[in-house]
Amino acid sequence: MRNLANPLNNVIHVVVAILALSFLSIPAQAQTESKDAEAELPKVRILTSEGAIELQLRPDVAPKTVENFLQYVQDGYFDGTVFHRVIPGFMIQGGGFTEDMARKETRAPIKNEASPTLPNLRGTVAMARTNAPDSATSQFFINVAKNDFLNAGVRGPGYAVFAKVTAGMGVVDTIAGVRTARIKGMADVPVNAVVIESVTLLE
Repeated sequence: MRNLANPLNNVIHVVVAILALSFLSIPAQAQTESKDAEAELPKVRILTSEGAIELQLRPDVAPKTVENFLQYVQDGYFDGTVFHRVIPGFMIQGGGFTEDMARKETRAPIKNEASPTLPNLRGTVAMARTNAPDSATSQFFINVAKNDFLNAGVRGPGYAVFAKVTAGMGVVDTIAGVRTARIKGMADVPVNAVVIESVTLLE
């Protein structure tokens, strides 16, 4: 009588090997898909008088906020504006005033898309607004610290994060450290203007 044990063992070994390879390929495939998705996210370059900052935008989480921001970019709205509010250990804010501290006219405000998916961590970019939740227009800020109290649900509706710094965080930290004063009735204004020379969409 033929010994069926050896052929059966061989088949089992082959099946186990195939299954092992399949399980190994799942994380690799997921990682590749994640990288592809990240590569498709839009990026912009903010050229300032202190250097360049690159951002990766997140339309998958804050679509209307990103659309609004990119429209301002396309219109050249940010060119020649300044970081007008700088608080070390907190954030730097810009996108609404010219170098002589004149407020620029904006489009209509947008809906607040603050989400727990994108918290206000160091290096993230969020929309500035008034006390009204849906009042953001053109002004944005870059967090230089983990600012949990700005997140949705902590002290209210929160501040909508829509991007993160992918290059130039050193430039952000330099801006956060400039000397400030009270100028034209506004606090925390850099004594020497930190100018946003241009904001461009990267291909």
